[in-house]
Amino acid sequence: MSYQLDTGICHRIQNATPNEGELFNGSHTLQVLSLKKVGKQTEGVNLPSDRYRIVLSDGVQFIQAMLATQLNEMVVDKHLTRFTIVCVERLSCNYVQEKRLVIIMALRILGQVDQKIGEPVSIDVSTSEASTPAPERPPHQSVVQPSTSSITAQSASRPPPKGNWHPIEGLSPYQNNWTIKARVTQKSELKHYSTQRGEGKLFNVTFMDETGEIRATAFNQVAESLYPKLEEGKVYYVSKGKVNLAKKKFSNVMNDFEISLEKNAEIEECFETTNLPMIKYSFVTLGELQNLNKDSTCDVIAILKEYSDVNEITSRATNRTMKKRELTLVDKSGFSVRLTLWGNQAENFKPDEPNPVVAFKGVKVGDFGGRSLGMIASSTMTQNPDIPESHALRGWFDSSGSGASFQSHSNAGGSFGAAGGGGFSRSELKPLLEMKLEANRIPESEEKPVYFSTRAMVMHIRGENIAYPACETCNKKVVEDGGAWRCDKCDKTLAGPTYRYIMSFAVSDHTGQLWFQGFNDVGDTVFEKTANEVIEIKDRDETQYNLLLAKACCKSYNFLLRAKRDSYNDNNRIRYGVSRILPLNYKEECDALLDLMDTPWGQQTLKSESDMVVY
Repeated sequence: MSYQLDTGICHRIQNATPNEGELFNGSHTLQVLSLKKVGKQTEGVNLPSDRYRIVLSDGVQFIQAMLATQLNEMVVDKHLTRFTIVCVERLSCNYVQEKRLVIIMALRILGQVDQKIGEPVSIDVSTSEASTPAPERPPHQSVVQPSTSSITAQSASRPPPKGNWHPIEGLSPYQNNWTIKARVTQKSELKHYSTQRGEGKLFNVTFMDETGEIRATAFNQVAESLYPKLEEGKVYYVSKGKVNLAKKKFSNVMNDFEISLEKNAEIEECFETTNLPMIKYSFVTLGELQNLNKDSTCDVIAILKEYSDVNEITSRATNRTMKKRELTLVDKSGFSVRLTLWGNQAENFKPDEPNPVVAFKGVKVGDFGGRSLGMIASSTMTQNPDIPESHALRGWFDSSGSGASFQSHSNAGGSFGAAGGGGFSRSELKPLLEMKLEANRIPESEEKPVYFSTRAMVMHIRGENIAYPACETCNKKVVEDGGAWRCDKCDKTLAGPTYRYIMSFAVSDHTGQLWFQGFNDVGDTVFEKTANEVIEIKDRDETQYNLLLAKACCKSYNFLLRAKRDSYNDNNRIRYGVSRILPLNYKEECDALLDLMDTPWGQQTLKSESDMVVY
């Protein structure tokens, strides 16, 4: 199949002015001559991710450009290669350090050919600019050369150019003259702060376009002026802000930079109806939360199964009263997860309909009950968004999901992802001796736990005090009071307690032995019975109880451990708490060994008998 390239378009792009909207948003058929991966710093711009430089030809001349990061998958999946014919549907042209930077924002692949079309040559920038003819003047129109002062006055009063705007991912501290067209995805409250230098006000917003997102902050009078102008969900032109390095401890936005909105910043609402940036999500299912690290952020979309009333709690750290509301979310993965709303979000939350679809962006992952989610300052929540994932989830729930049963992560089986608090990781598996040596190096002043993944066999379980009587509501210990049971936390009397495991057990592998501590999830897995059932057996028949303890031993498990230094009876020690316990899945273990044999380690040759390892 033959293709007709748009001859002359490279020359037009090279000499384009910022207000040529038709050129930047039009469709142009070009051929890819080469692709090259560049690092995270190019053309004086620090970039948050890898980028690709692309050379495009119109059959006569060729021009260099950068691919926007959302198009990287085309290169990675080898859909976009050398000699591919493409239709460039949108591009952006900017100056960085006095060099023209062309960024391809959107393109469509038309086909693939085996060779270069024509004999294109590189554009000589100086020649092309010098030879560019002056635009023709309309007839009967006089031209008056304005004075320098009038030019300055006109440019000062003229709004930012709307035909061509700068991509967010291309912003850097090296640029001053830029305008972004972005949607406000999150807007904080107008907060008051107090420091040694005095008091003030601030608020922050998150701007997003097709290439990424960036956080912007305004202070004091500027904050009071801009706060009523910006609304979540609306699109704005933003210019004359100051780009600085991002303060990561205050933001989880995926950008190395942030914008400071000062008194000369200009913000103008965009009333266009086409080419508007939409909120982009990177959804994970509720079942995949077990693969994410604690305190990481993610995007989820789920059905709101139920929600609680607003409750008040008192923060232990600040002793301040906070309002919270808990939502129960479910999705097609078969899992249910609790998500917590705080403050005004908790008070103002109201479902649009029974069991709406809710999309969350940038929620924080916790480990309460296995896995939980929480809204933070930069999180956003949208009910029934008009996106394909929402429609698919609604169809599933209405057809079969409403009657399905769901499991929480506290009793979920299967393997878990990365370590460091996230879950069991085979790639970081350590024998007990190596783990013990590393744990002993934890400084006495260190308060944060260290996580380890290991595999060991249960050798002995202490049978005394294996469970405690708990309140069925708060899981705190209850005490017997005249034939009834009293929960001081809930301030109520119960007919009977719900027992929960509190275990201490010894494990062993080929390198040594350690004592682990575990709670209810561990006991459920080891005994395959509830704590109520085990206590009933213990109270009824001591012999049968001892047989139950013996039967639970000599079984191997995968463990995720939480090692932390503490003191007991004036003795400093390392305490190993079990965060996850997983029965061995021998198919998964065999698959992992087979995958290991395909690695360079598994392909190495045995040079001598001394290289052999005997287990």
